[in-house]
Amino acid sequence: MADQLTLAFDTSAAHCAAALLSGDTVLVSRVEEMQKGQAERLMPLLEEVLSEAGKKWSDLDRIGVGIGPGNFTGIRISVSAARGLALSLGIPAIGVSALEAMAFTPAQNRQTLAVLDARQGNVYTQLFAEGGQALDTPMLRTEDEIRLGSPQGTSYIVGHNSTSLAARLGADAVEARAKDLITAIARIGAARAPDDTRPAPLYLRPADAAPPKDPAPVIL
Repeated sequence: MADQLTLAFDTSAAHCAAALLSGDTVLVSRVEEMQKGQAERLMPLLEEVLSEAGKKWSDLDRIGVGIGPGNFTGIRISVSAARGLALSLGIPAIGVSALEAMAFTPAQNRQTLAVLDARQGNVYTQLFAEGGQALDTPMLRTEDEIRLGSPQGTSYIVGHNSTSLAARLGADAVEARAKDLITAIARIGAARAPDDTRPAPLYLRPADAAPPKDPAPVIL
């Protein structure tokens, strides 16, 4: 639909981001950097975005939401919000991974490798063909494995350490900006055909929290 209204949001990283897309036009895009507090800030931010564009919740045709990989708590916040909004408004919610959103613009012209910091010396990666089709599944690996295992001919590296990785692979580096990420989530969410599945978090590793080593107390 030319006038389809899509609200996209993401809290999978150290930000709270939202964008409102009407057809192919971005009406409002907001990114607020924050390490914590996304749960309290997300809904007021969405209200502000709608108000700035002169729109209401009932005007929305679909939801686009970032599903990670990224911060475990942040992903749960946005995915839960998307599911709740979709149910209450009776509209589809489309999950979009951070990796495909990062690669969305550069992959329109060249094969693109998206790289996201996974901490502890690891990264999340996914390779996309020119045009945006995924060539593999999201993976958790080290940067050394990228250097040794990536196919020849990768044209763009977007995201974490893109400059040094591009130099090693003979590619060109592209900066990954949160503003571009949320806009891409909106565009992908608007274009993707909805199905019966609900957005689900994309977790590629266990949570950092570990169970206690001490045995549980005996309940008498």
